[in-house]
Amino acid sequence: MSEPGFLAAVRSSYDTVAADYVRIVVPPSGMDPLSRAMLAAFAELVRGAPAAAPVADLGCGPGRVTAHLAALGLPAFGVDVSGEMVALARRSYPELRFQRGAMAALDLADGSLGGILAWYSVHHTPPEHLPALFAEFHRVLAPGGHLLLGGHTGDEQSRPDSAYGHPVSYASYLLPADRLVELLAGAGFTVTTRLEQARPERPDRGYVSLLAYA
Repeated sequence: MSEPGFLAAVRSSYDTVAADYVRIVVPPSGMDPLSRAMLAAFAELVRGAPAAAPVADLGCGPGRVTAHLAALGLPAFGVDVSGEMVALARRSYPELRFQRGAMAALDLADGSLGGILAWYSVHHTPPEHLPALFAEFHRVLAPGGHLLLGGHTGDEQSRPDSAYGHPVSYASYLLPADRLVELLAGAGFTVTTRLEQARPERPDRGYVSLLAYA
């Protein structure tokens, strides 16, 4: 089966920008305190579960957040559609596992994960594909397993010509936080915590972190 066109665009674009992405995007140590707090809360919740099941960082990019989760005591591994990003992650963190794959078609058994992190990694998925994507997240999480979804909020679609100093072909789809909560609920998740952060320079956009369980 051929992959959706949007996914091919995401793969090609992030293969192109991978090296400069690492240079430009801040690592977890440079994140704002609230974002780091949400990652810490997610890690504590997963560590408190009865079974020490693996945790997947979906859309892991160069693996820096995966490594941060591992430092917080989680048995974390990363998945990314970009082969270049996976190669960077493997070189930087050879002690961790990284694999190339699509978030919406994971090569994982039902209920095999204790946690999922999707950290600023779903906004290139067209909204009509999000119900299937979140259903896949729910499928691979053990009952009661935790999800942390972080991302941009807004109400627009954009198709930039370039990013991180390179031409790109992906699109970004920003949704209101309420809509993301609805879509997660429709896939069987219960959202327990919602943190919204404003962008003073762009009142029409913001950031959201959603903690949920399957």
